[in-house]
Amino acid sequence: MTQAPDRFALAPGLEMSRAVTGLWQVADIERTSGPIPPAEGAGMLERYVEAGFDTFDMADHYGTSEIIAGELLKTHRDTARPPLAFTKWCPAPGPMTADVVCAGVQERLDRLGVDCVDLLQFHWWSFSHPAWLDALHELTRLRAEGLIREIGVTNFDAAHLRLALADGVPLRSNQVSFSLIDRRAAGPLAALCRDSDVRLLAYGTLCGGFLSERWLDRPEPQEIGDWSKMKYKRFIDTAGGWAAFQRILHAAHGIARKHGVSVSNVASRWVLEQQGVAGVIIGARLGEAMHAADNARLFSFALDHEDRQNLDDAFAQTQEIPGDCGDEYRQPPFLTASGDLSHHLDRMPLAHEAQEIPHRPGNRRVLSGADWEEIAGYCRAQRIGDRILVSGTTATAGRDRVVAADDAGAQTTFVLDKILAALAALDARAEDVIRTRIYITDEADVGAVSKAHGRVFSRIKPANTLVVVKQLIGGYRVEIEAEALTRATG
Repeated sequence: MTQAPDRFALAPGLEMSRAVTGLWQVADIERTSGPIPPAEGAGMLERYVEAGFDTFDMADHYGTSEIIAGELLKTHRDTARPPLAFTKWCPAPGPMTADVVCAGVQERLDRLGVDCVDLLQFHWWSFSHPAWLDALHELTRLRAEGLIREIGVTNFDAAHLRLALADGVPLRSNQVSFSLIDRRAAGPLAALCRDSDVRLLAYGTLCGGFLSERWLDRPEPQEIGDWSKMKYKRFIDTAGGWAAFQRILHAAHGIARKHGVSVSNVASRWVLEQQGVAGVIIGARLGEAMHAADNARLFSFALDHEDRQNLDDAFAQTQEIPGDCGDEYRQPPFLTASGDLSHHLDRMPLAHEAQEIPHRPGNRRVLSGADWEEIAGYCRAQRIGDRILVSGTTATAGRDRVVAADDAGAQTTFVLDKILAALAALDARAEDVIRTRIYITDEADVGAVSKAHGRVFSRIKPANTLVVVKQLIGGYRVEIEAEALTRATG
C-alpha cells in the first residue's frame, strides 16, 4: 500500500500535500500529440488523488492543464476535501490596471470551472517595470472579494519578495528552483521565510531527471532533445560541470542505499528539510508511469547528520549558482532551456518613454508622471551626450503613494528599480552608473540600505556617498540620485 504524503498548512484552511504534482509537462505532451481530452486527463489525475497526491501545480501556459484540473475538480465538488489547484498567471509586462488583472484572474476561474482559485501565483519578468506591484495589490483586492483564497509569486528574489511584503501584500508562497545542484533558496529567501509567513514551493528538485540512478557514472550527454534536461544541464555546467555533478550523485546514491530509497527520494527529501519549504513539485507525464509509490517513499525516512555531512562534502566541491532565485530569467547566466534571453528581455516594454529636450535638441529626458515633477519643474532623468543624471528618487508608486513606508531596505530596492527603469529609457544600464548618492533619515537603516544597494552594484562599484539627514519630504526613509556615463571619455 502506497504511503500517503505528509501535509502542510500553507494558510488557515489550505492544507496541501508536501509532494505537489506538477503539470508543466502537459504542454510538452500536447505539443506533439495534441490536446489531452479533459475527461481522460482528469481520470489520470484521479489516480494521484487516490494515492494522497491531491495538490496540483499548473499555469496559464501549461497547455490545457487548467482545463484538465477543472474537469477533476468538477467530480469532487461535494467531497469533504477536494483536490487543490495551484495555478499561475504570467502576464507580459505592461500597465496592470484593475481590468487587466481582473481579466487574468477570470480566465483562470473559467478554465478551472471554479468560483475561487486556491492559490494564484504571479510571475513577472522585469522588476524595472513597476507595474508588478500594482498587479499584486489588485490581486489582494480580488482576494478580499473572494475570487482568490491565497496569493503566491514565482521566481521572486528575496529583495522583491521582501518589498511586496513590506508594502502590505499578503503573500503565502514563492515558487523557485531548489535542488542539490541549485541551493540559492537556502540563503536570503530561507531567512525571509523564517521571519514571515511565506513558504517556498520548490521545483527542479530532480533537475529534469538528472538526479536519479540512471545517470550515475554515465558519460556526459552531448546532445539533449528534452527541454527540461536542456535547462538543468545548464545548471549542472554552472555548478562545476559533470564531474562535480557526479560527486553529488554518488553521495545521494550512498544515502539512498542506506535508507532503502531512490536517489530521487534523497534529492527531494533534502529540499523538504530546508528552512521555509512547504513542498516539492514533482512533474507528471500524464498517461505514462505515475511513480506514486516511489514519490511516497520520501516521507518514509529523514536525513541524519551523517547524510547531511556527506552531501555538504560534495557541495563543497561545486560552485554556487550565481545570484538569487529567479535571476536566471532576468540576467546572465541565463539558465533556461533556450539559453540567452537577452532578445526576449530587449522586447519588454519600457516603464517610461524618453522625449527630446526642447531647448537641447539631440538630448533626451524622462518624466515618470510624479506630481512633484510638474510642481517643482524637474525630470526624473536626462541625458546630455553620453552623460545621464538621475534626480533624487524616492519609493513613490504612481503619482503619490509611498511604498513600504516602514522598511528602508525595501524602499531602496524599489528606488533602484525606478532608477534602472529611467536609465533603460535613455539606453543605459546599471553597468553605466558611475556615482550614487544616498540620503537616509535613520542611521539604523544603514545596513539594510547598503545591502539593497550592494545587490545591484556589488560588481559594478560606482563612487558612492551616504548621508544621514534630519528628514526627507513626504516621510520617506531613503532617497537616491545617480549619474551614469555610457562611454569612456578622456
